[in-house]
Amino acid sequence: MGLDPCDMFILIDITDVCMPKHHIESVIPENFAGERLDKVLAVLWGTFSRAQLTRWIRDGSLLLDGHKVKPNTKVDGSEKIVLQAEVAPDADWHVPQEVPFTVLCEDADFLVIDKPAGVVVHPGAGNKDATLVNGLIKHFPRLLGIPRLGIVHRLDKDTSGVMVVAASHLGHTRLTSAIGKRLVERVYLGVCEGRVERSHRIDRPIGRDYRDRTKQRIREDGRQAITHISPLNVYRTHTLIKAKLETGRTHQVRVHLSSLKYPLVGDKRYGANSRLPSFPSNDLVDVVRDFRRQALHARQLGFRHPKTDEYVTFESPIPTDISRLIAALTLDAKLAQ
Repeated sequence: MGLDPCDMFILIDITDVCMPKHHIESVIPENFAGERLDKVLAVLWGTFSRAQLTRWIRDGSLLLDGHKVKPNTKVDGSEKIVLQAEVAPDADWHVPQEVPFTVLCEDADFLVIDKPAGVVVHPGAGNKDATLVNGLIKHFPRLLGIPRLGIVHRLDKDTSGVMVVAASHLGHTRLTSAIGKRLVERVYLGVCEGRVERSHRIDRPIGRDYRDRTKQRIREDGRQAITHISPLNVYRTHTLIKAKLETGRTHQVRVHLSSLKYPLVGDKRYGANSRLPSFPSNDLVDVVRDFRRQALHARQLGFRHPKTDEYVTFESPIPTDISRLIAALTLDAKLAQ
């Protein structure tokens, strides 16, 4: 019988400031049986890059049940994985800066954040600073002792809404495990082009686009991606939808909606074209044409408390730009009657 991953803790020795040492222990959930180790780790420890995880497997820093293995080793489930490695810190991650965000809940083991559109979650190519991570360090320096400074999942730069950030080793372990086992509920609100007349369960694999590395696309050799789409209000040529995630792939909601020919308003990368109905109201014309991001908002987040195991839910208020878009669509539909 395997150990419960929620009974494992992540411990980090940061006494060496120049080269912090990571000691991480976890257990592979049984539902990953038959999968490659590197792919399993990419899900369980997704805040580390796939390349970094592969290097650790190959150099023996990461052991499976105490043994050095290969990245393509198939797992049975319930194995213990242990990482002991030195990681050069990325200086950009450790620069405190004033960045806009709202704290919805502060707990000893996690923070729940309302991220505004336009804020990147963490530093990377093209975004060296002024990210959510920089803002978190400014106000919560204790996150410096948590792997990846507590980031256990992400939102796109121009997607607003609710996120959870681990604030303790226990919080990181249990939240990472819950996300890997698909036990974290994530619900989005969006406005798309086209009339979505019924609910859809979209089960289409997603992978990186062959031609544009900044985009994702439906690919048969991609990773499984499942989204549940429900119409909340159907307007003349648009729909207010609820999207519930089973998986959490990059750009998942955007790609899945686009694959059904329902791109999100403002999401030109995935096919939006500022669609308007015949004889639209002046307000709707202005709002749609001036909408500068994808109309997608992470509305609700639910998970079990890392310490008490109580199920907790959090909700982010609908931002002004999406509220105005909904109001304009509603008024346009009434005027057209």
